Amino acid sequence: MPGPVAQLMPSTQDALPRLWLVRHARPQIDPGLCYGRLDVSADPDASRNAAMALAHALPARVAAVRHSPLRRCEQLAVHLQRLRPDLTSIPEPRIAELDFGTWEGRAWDALPHAEIDAWSARLHEHAPGGGESLARMLARVAQALQEAARLAHADAGAYAPARDVVWITHAGVARCVHWLCTHGPDAVPTAAQWPVEAPACGAWTTQALPPPALTGSAAASAE
Repeated sequence: MPGPVAQLMPSTQDALPRLWLVRHARPQIDPGLCYGRLDVSADPDASRNAAMALAHALPARVAAVRHSPLRRCEQLAVHLQRLRPDLTSIPEPRIAELDFGTWEGRAWDALPHAEIDAWSARLHEHAPGGGESLARMLARVAQALQEAARLAHADAGAYAPARDVVWITHAGVARCVHWLCTHGPDAVPTAAQWPVEAPACGAWTTQALPPPALTGSAAASAE
């Protein structure tokens, strides 16, 4: 069944507050290495530049800013707050990247093909490197998504429109949000179905946030 956002007409979505899915700046790590929960820093100049662009793009009134506790996201959050003191960001562990376990820091092309194949065959349930399964990641992101909807609509009324929410996060989280809002919380993705597109480093995308009553099913399934 389509998720709550997918069921809304485009004109309705335009009137809704947005969730800004901001990806951290370029990480300081060699190309081709697996990094999920690996706590690598981002390029300082790239973080500052991304924060400047984001500070100008965001609306004047924002309901909340949350960032992944990993350094590459925290750096961008700190720079953003210096430019926009009104945007105090709070660490949110539920929007951290997938934990790849023993794969962290290893070259993708050096990983055993059998392990990659096992993950691809059971994308939803398999925990790569003994870390975290996609099922667990989707559950925590669904909970965070429900909270974002509550924050966005908390003060909404006849004379006070709902406000946007900002997540400074990772490519994997952006894909999870896309999946949840397109397919709903009960759909089980296969490797062929899983979204490939995600914001580039230092860039962002936005997702319409319906009221909490319309996203409650996602949170309920995550508990």
